[in-house]
Amino acid sequence: MDTIAATAPGAPEPLVVEDTTTARRQRRHVEDPANDDRRLAEAFRNGEEWAVAAAYGRWSRLVFTIAVRSLGNSQDAEDVTQQVFVKAWRSRERFDPERSLSAWLTGITRYAVADMHEARSRERRLAEAAAGELAVTQTVDPRMEERVLVADELSHLPPEPRRIMHLAYYEGLTHGQIAERTGMPLGTVKSHVRRSLTRMRARLEVDDAAL
Repeated sequence: MDTIAATAPGAPEPLVVEDTTTARRQRRHVEDPANDDRRLAEAFRNGEEWAVAAAYGRWSRLVFTIAVRSLGNSQDAEDVTQQVFVKAWRSRERFDPERSLSAWLTGITRYAVADMHEARSRERRLAEAAAGELAVTQTVDPRMEERVLVADELSHLPPEPRRIMHLAYYEGLTHGQIAERTGMPLGTVKSHVRRSLTRMRARLEVDDAAL
C-alpha cells in the first residue's frame, strides 16, 4: 500500500491508496488452493488432477534430495522421485487428509529408496553367483555363458530398466505381468524393454568388433 499524508495543519487522517495490482496478487496467492496444505491434501485424496501437479511442484525437490543423499546417484534419484509420485497418486485413497501430505510422501520415498537398494543388491548377488559358477565349471554350458553375458549387460542398465529386464529374462514375466508387478503403465514397460534391448545389442556389437 502507498500512504499519502496531508501536510496542512488540522488536515484529516492520511489517505490510504491501495496498490490494486499488489493486492490482487496477494488475494490470488491466498485464494489459490495449492497454497493451502489442507485443501491441497483433500484435493489429492479426492483425485483432483491439479493436486498431483501442485504436490509435485511443491515437494519433488524434497523427495529427490532424500533419494540422492541415500543412493548417491542422480539418475536413480530421479527414478525414485517419479515412482514416489506415481505410487502416491495410485494409492491416494489410503491417504488421510488429516495428516501432512509432505510427511506421507516422505514415508513413501524412504520405502522406494529401500527398494532401490535391495534391487541393486539382488543384481550384484546374481552377477557374483553367475561368475562364481562359471569359474568352477570346466566346460562352459552355453546357457550359463548366455546368463553370465546377460547379467553383465544388465548391470550396465539404469536401475529401473534393469529391474524390468530381470523380470522379463530371469522370471519369464510378460509385459503385462511386469506392469502389474511394478505398478508401471504397460506402455512404459514396453518402452523400457525396447530401449534396453537396443542398448544391450549396441554394446554387444561394440564388444564383438573389439575382438
